[in-house]
Amino acid sequence: MIVLDHVTKYYDTDEGRRYILRDVSFTFQLGKHYALLGKNGAGKSTLIRLLAGSEKPNSGDIYREGDVSWPLGNIGGFQGSMTGLENSEFVCQVHGLDEDQTQAVIDFVRRFSELESYFFMPVKTYSSGMAGRLRFGLSLAFKFDYYLVDELTSVGDVAFRQKATEEFKKLRERASLIFASHNLNTVVQSCDVALIVYNGRLQYFDDIKEAIEAYKNTFSLQGQKAFEGEKSSNKGNKGKRRNLKRRNKKNSRAQKNEPPF
Repeated sequence: MIVLDHVTKYYDTDEGRRYILRDVSFTFQLGKHYALLGKNGAGKSTLIRLLAGSEKPNSGDIYREGDVSWPLGNIGGFQGSMTGLENSEFVCQVHGLDEDQTQAVIDFVRRFSELESYFFMPVKTYSSGMAGRLRFGLSLAFKFDYYLVDELTSVGDVAFRQKATEEFKKLRERASLIFASHNLNTVVQSCDVALIVYNGRLQYFDDIKEAIEAYKNTFSLQGQKAFEGEKSSNKGNKGKRRNLKRRNKKNSRAQKNEPPF
């Protein structure tokens, strides 16, 4: 399991402190497949990085039992001057693989990523899609209990995306997925439960279709207007609303409200 214990994560910006998570406690159970839903900027990718350990919370703790992957959609982390082959060898070395195991990983990554001659070229020459395919292939070559996925099925052409979808079906049988995506069709196919990330909170749904309906209602114009001006029961939201009012005045927008759940 992965446990968030009173986790707070924020960034200091020119417009004040922006909270991604505010005193959140939640447990990701092994065997379930979680969709992370939320609009752009809600904090889905930040949450993925927190779960991976590549970012730290400002307060609170994150406990992990089992092996957790790196973020599968994040193209960072590669050494740009090294080739795809050399980066793959380095990851194998970090994980303590022997020569035969390393060769098996390299063979799989080269075949799955479909990079062909680019596999032997510096990663800095890759497009973002190519780097994502390299990362996806490396992730699949290792056995994790939790796979952290950040919009990865949008990588590559139609044929590669179909292959990625098929691999996710196989992953579901042996590991848990934590999947941040705006592609609701993919979410329905890959996940059975969901979390909506909104205003520093995580709202859990044990039915994926119910979660998607709530997500659509929350972030539609009608859903926002319906809750305009409502008071929040969350501690600390009063100051956040003041910051939002100042921001709305600057940007001439008026669409920051509490979700209907």
